Amino acid sequence: MAWFKRTDKGIQTPTEEKKDTPKGLWYKTPSGKIIDTEELKKNLYVSPEDGYHVRIGSKEYFELFFDDNTFTELDENLSSKDPLSFEDTKKYPERVKAAQEKTKLKDAVRTAVGKSLGKDIVIAAMDFAFIGGSMGSVVGEKIARAIDYSIKNNVPFLMVSKSGGARMMEASLSLMQLAKTSVKLAQLAEAKIPYISLCTDPTTGGTTASFAMLGDINIAEPNALIAFAGPRVVKDTTGKDLPEGFQRSEFVLEHGFLDGIYERKNLKKQVNLYIDLIQNIPVRNQ
Repeated sequence: MAWFKRTDKGIQTPTEEKKDTPKGLWYKTPSGKIIDTEELKKNLYVSPEDGYHVRIGSKEYFELFFDDNTFTELDENLSSKDPLSFEDTKKYPERVKAAQEKTKLKDAVRTAVGKSLGKDIVIAAMDFAFIGGSMGSVVGEKIARAIDYSIKNNVPFLMVSKSGGARMMEASLSLMQLAKTSVKLAQLAEAKIPYISLCTDPTTGGTTASFAMLGDINIAEPNALIAFAGPRVVKDTTGKDLPEGFQRSEFVLEHGFLDGIYERKNLKKQVNLYIDLIQNIPVRNQ
């Protein structure tokens, strides 16, 4: 049977026999560069053409930092309740359930302990795919418990931030997490345990106003948006045009709010180097 036929509208292909290109085969960066998705994955989701760092989640960061992707997840079953009976276009529990089903995550952060370059490390990594990485009570609680684990076991702590800020559906309960996580980090500092903060795209709102900027060392991926209020809000408020690259990690580094910017392929090496230097121990072979 022919895969096309002639009609009064020209040559047409029967719908059931069209050979469509599978979705997700290619990825197009903001600069217009095209890359095969399999190649993108092999390159740690960084476009080799222009260095664009595609947003990734806790799964990929755990694979990046933990040796052989081996780790023990902490408090993995914590899930948000609805103490305020919040409802906007849908009820909050329905929104949480929909996010859980879509992402296969319990909430917007995962915490785990494992080895990185042969030594134990606790990592908290946020997921923007879960309600914009918003910081609700579960996010704050899991980060606090992860810090407690670090203190109890004398293990360095790495925070990978990727968030739109506070979770509006939890109102003041969300804002309380800024204070709670900050207090826990103060306790971590008192115990003289290293804390490295990695800001990824985007790190905004209450996350920036709390744990994301409290590291012994604050670093970021290239071209990550790092801000309290986003550039559109700032421009609308001030009524002024913003400098080129405003609030991107390079701009933030230039103005003294970061200690370094590192490509994804170098993050594991750099984070562990900082940990060794802070602890004043011999630098591990890398």
